[in-house]
Amino acid sequence: MPVYKAPVNDTLFVLNDVLGLERYNNLPGYAEATPDMIEAIVGEAAKLSEEVLFPLNYSGDQEGCVRHDDGTVSTPKGFKDAYRAYREGGWLGLAVPEEFGGQGLPYVLHCAVGEYTSAANMSLMMYPGLTQGAIAAVLVHGSDAQKQTYLPKMVDGTWSGTMNLTEPHCGTDLGLLRTKAVPQGDGSYKISGQKIFISAGEHDMTDNIVHLVLARIEGAPEGTKGISLFIVPKFLVREDGSLGARNPVSCGAIEHKMGIHGNATCVMNYDGATGFLIGAENKGLNAMFVMMNEARLGVGLQGLSIAEIAYQNAAAYARERIQGRALSGPKAPDKKADPIIVHPDIRRTLMTIRAFNEAGRAFLLWTALKSDIAHRSPDEKERQSADDILGLATPILKGVMTDKGFEHAVMAQQVFGGHGYIEEHGMSQYVRDARITMIYEGANGIQALDLVGRKLALNGGRAVMAMFKEIGDFCEEHRNDEQMGFFTKHLKKGLNDVQAATMWFMQNAMAKPDNAGAGSTDYMHLFGLVVLGYMWAKMAKAAQDGLANGDSAREDYLKNKLVTARFYMERIMPETALRKARIETGADTMMELAAEAF
Repeated sequence: MPVYKAPVNDTLFVLNDVLGLERYNNLPGYAEATPDMIEAIVGEAAKLSEEVLFPLNYSGDQEGCVRHDDGTVSTPKGFKDAYRAYREGGWLGLAVPEEFGGQGLPYVLHCAVGEYTSAANMSLMMYPGLTQGAIAAVLVHGSDAQKQTYLPKMVDGTWSGTMNLTEPHCGTDLGLLRTKAVPQGDGSYKISGQKIFISAGEHDMTDNIVHLVLARIEGAPEGTKGISLFIVPKFLVREDGSLGARNPVSCGAIEHKMGIHGNATCVMNYDGATGFLIGAENKGLNAMFVMMNEARLGVGLQGLSIAEIAYQNAAAYARERIQGRALSGPKAPDKKADPIIVHPDIRRTLMTIRAFNEAGRAFLLWTALKSDIAHRSPDEKERQSADDILGLATPILKGVMTDKGFEHAVMAQQVFGGHGYIEEHGMSQYVRDARITMIYEGANGIQALDLVGRKLALNGGRAVMAMFKEIGDFCEEHRNDEQMGFFTKHLKKGLNDVQAATMWFMQNAMAKPDNAGAGSTDYMHLFGLVVLGYMWAKMAKAAQDGLANGDSAREDYLKNKLVTARFYMERIMPETALRKARIETGADTMMELAAEAF
């Protein structure tokens, strides 16, 4: 059976040693987040994840959700109680402003906790995860009355939230959507249409479900310019805040999926349901993108989470499973064979996953810190700079961490051989669950196009220049440091590759946009390799500082960090050259064959 231990030491190392959270005391919520408090919160989250959420992961997958004839949906056994424990612990509102019942703590802390809970039970955590996205949209675009009506109950978790974008005929291209909204003259609208792939669309864990639904108001312009966003609650809410009549919105079916069986992914039917406009008419995408960006970071987090639990199980198995002898001579002479962890190829697998996970954790928390600065800093220049980098980092984090999350779940499964392919060891579930992260909240090909087609040129390339400058300055600052020279040399090589690829796009993609499309996925991964390399260089510096300051309690831990950092630079970073070479071949051979030839 699978195992899971929350990587508390790694989280604290990134938050305290690498990011130095105490330096941000000027941001609202940060002064309260003392090192002791952070340690206590992270420790509690670990306990909840390991003892309450994780034991239900395998059974939830086996059991799945059930839709009954009356359209109600039951979640797997134990989910309700576990959700209650999560809700009552105040975890949903960790980073939400206090005026709506949250704790107003840093978003970076919410992401640190989110890694553990998603690793322990991704399907279950999607229910509050979507609520958090809906909270973010209402916070930014909702009216005061809407905030008062919906936020306190969503923040305390007695109500949940969803996002309804996709329709049977349109996913990414939202300009094609058909769900319509008819004004009623009293400020409300009647919403009619069908939405598909709605995670947590119907379930038995909360008293109400607040659906955020994209629809087109009668007479609105065609395409994306005519889309509005509506709050459509499952139960209408009376003036006094109590629940009133059932709204005609229902779950028509549960999708039969490859993974995340414990989450009810619904076909939702809106039959003249009462909805309320959120934000301005025809500006629904602006409001939805608040939710989308929040969700994209959340999905990048899921990619990391699944890779982490898959790694832990593969490492545990490799230490125990005996097979063959080490190439350098027996390592367990008292046994008939050596544990497979002695074999270089198993080490290659484990070290690769580990190197990505540890850097991915730093990348996630670094990005979340940028989000905190962008939303909370009193300094406008600081806010803008952080927001620029947040916008650039989001598609990279989502695309790279989920592509790699799936790849690494498969690699971890391979360590088990045949045992990885059967259900008992749990590896099959991680592979199946990880696969969706590459698709939802904007498939990874779309993330790559967003990066190359939108984010690079935005504001005259301000964000990408700022990112290059930050990494270049770090290399320069530590270039003459004997201990850091190895790391900065490799990082600088990667930075040169991503800069050259960016220049190539500037010169070759304007006249021929297919060149940008053909190189976009390689570019996203090239950029990801460099950002993760930057994280490793920062972690190497923090580990060296710790050792130099005589941190004997963590000596082995810090030395292991440096070994993993070197492995990343030697074995993984060189891939930047391959990605650059592919980008610079352009689109010609890719686009040459006639469609019929396929």
